[in-house]
Amino acid sequence: MATTEKVYIGIDNERVELTGADLTAFKAQRALDKAAHDALKAEADAKAAARESALAKLADLGLTEAEIAAL
Repeated sequence: MATTEKVYIGIDNERVELTGADLTAFKAQRALDKAAHDALKAEADAKAAARESALAKLADLGLTEAEIAAL
């Protein structure tokens, strides 16, 4: 059984179903938005991991939390 996704938007307090080219454009934009969001999240995760790695290396060198914070 095939399922079809219906997308509705509001225009002037009226609920309108997107169809045809409008639906295609909406789905394409949603995919672009998701890709941009995923890229930003991956970048933030990578920065957080790099920071944690750097903090761990500094701690391994014998620096205290206060000394690390002062850097």
